[in-house]
Amino acid sequence: MAHVVGIDLGGSSIKAVCVTPAGGLLAEANIPFVDRDREWAAKIRNLTEDFARAHGPADSLGISAPGLASRDGRSISFMPGRLFGLEGLDWTEHLGASRRVPVLNDAHAALLGEVWQGAARGRTDVFLLTLGTGVGGAAMVDGRLLKGRLGRAGHLGHVTVDFNGEPDSVNTPGSIEGEIGNKNIRERSGGRFQTTLELVSAHQAGDPEATKLWLRSVRALAAAVASLVNVLDPEMVIVGGGIARAGEVLFGPLQADLDRFEWRPGSAGVRLVPAALGDLAGAYGAAWNALQDGRA
Repeated sequence: MAHVVGIDLGGSSIKAVCVTPAGGLLAEANIPFVDRDREWAAKIRNLTEDFARAHGPADSLGISAPGLASRDGRSISFMPGRLFGLEGLDWTEHLGASRRVPVLNDAHAALLGEVWQGAARGRTDVFLLTLGTGVGGAAMVDGRLLKGRLGRAGHLGHVTVDFNGEPDSVNTPGSIEGEIGNKNIRERSGGRFQTTLELVSAHQAGDPEATKLWLRSVRALAAAVASLVNVLDPEMVIVGGGIARAGEVLFGPLQADLDRFEWRPGSAGVRLVPAALGDLAGAYGAAWNALQDGRA
């Protein structure tokens, strides 16, 4: 059976799907790794060989990974600080592939996955926010994924919501990542909470200080979403990532704040929805990207 493989390299695990050209799932994998000695590179090669033994050679194969993808789409050109050896690695050569292995930024791939087989199936104007350790994002306008000159387009977590705030990981002051990302929850809570999950649990238990902090974070997110809606004019906003698993505790107040903040000409409001593909969104997007690359 004709099939395509999509592989998403994360910070500590590799997610992969083997799917038909129509998106039907044949197999999936989630493989942890330790970020040393390029263990992830060997495991990805082994994974592609395992899929080939089980399903035959893939018609096409795509990769998604953190960082900025190169202009030629064959590697990640910029990913400092972790996954040593990822920058400049030509995946077509590394995997010994007979046809090009296209490479995408992981958030870009997650959005493409959601548009192809997830929450935004068939949509052409949509953006994605992933809430986790940091805040990632990607945007599609008029059916085109925005990449920009350097591949930075879609780093929506680095928009400012407080210009007096502390600089984030890319030096943006008071970004939405700093307001709701998990990486600085300890600082934001004065040392009370080590994770956003702890904060949410305390809020649900009726802790007034936790409630105040959580609702402030959600309000900042809503302000960022409303601002991005004005810039990108989407029909749908997808929210995913680990923090989005809070469900109604997040989406209830977020929708209420967005109702207050969003500019709605003709009463046409944007749809706010949770991501549907979970941890496999990037793998699906990498597979879709490989399909399009093979058709080019």
